[in-house]
Amino acid sequence: MSDTGKYETILYREEGPVGILTLNRPHDGNMFTPTTCIEVRDCIEAVRRETRTRVLVITGAGDRFFCIGGRKEEMEDTRLYAGAMPTLEMYEAIERLQKPVIASVNGYAVGGGHVLHVVCDLTIAKESAIFRQVGPMMGSFDGGYGTWYLEDLIGKKRAKEMWFRNPKIPALEAFDMGLVNKVVPDADLERETMAMAIEISERGSFALAGIKAAFGARHQGVGGLSRLSHDLMLPAYYASEEAHELSQAFEQRRKPDPLKFGH
Repeated sequence: MSDTGKYETILYREEGPVGILTLNRPHDGNMFTPTTCIEVRDCIEAVRRETRTRVLVITGAGDRFFCIGGRKEEMEDTRLYAGAMPTLEMYEAIERLQKPVIASVNGYAVGGGHVLHVVCDLTIAKESAIFRQVGPMMGSFDGGYGTWYLEDLIGKKRAKEMWFRNPKIPALEAFDMGLVNKVVPDADLERETMAMAIEISERGSFALAGIKAAFGARHQGVGGLSRLSHDLMLPAYYASEEAHELSQAFEQRRKPDPLKFGH
């Protein structure tokens, strides 16, 4: 086990090929602050740049809260831009990460915390976990990740009901809806999460990255397609005989030899 980062509001450690990012504000429901959002983003970007970690797990400290979102009062922070919590940076970082991300929901996943688990690639939850969207109850709303991605998971009618009526959804009901992948006894959450992460880490990392990019490209438009091309297709092409011949011909100011192109 290795501890690879020092942060104010999150914890990060590695256990073999698995990175574990923990929202570390249990006294406040593991709620987002601007600092938390920035630290989560920066941690994920660091994981993106290294090859030790094959799978990332995101969870919350304590045994009551995964994350219950962020306070509107925090939106007055102006370090990045005025009037908006930098939550999108977290969600975008998860999407950009070429490695699978598992949400290990250890309690209430509410508001922005619910969106956080929705954006993750997989979700495993303990039996006592509760899922909820509360925007219209507290003067807030979501215009993208928390709506489009939720619709993908549970269908438009159910997604709208979650946002319009704001029901509390127990973990087993969330499983039946397709909102989560697996529900386990409370005491088994950490063990079952690691088992899932280890199993995935044994798959081909390049193949997993390609699959994740293909899923993401639909929502991300030109950015998603560019990411698929840049991260996966372009490096393979650079190593091809065709690319080598074209590059050498250009440097040597001669015509390329088509017989050296791949077929």
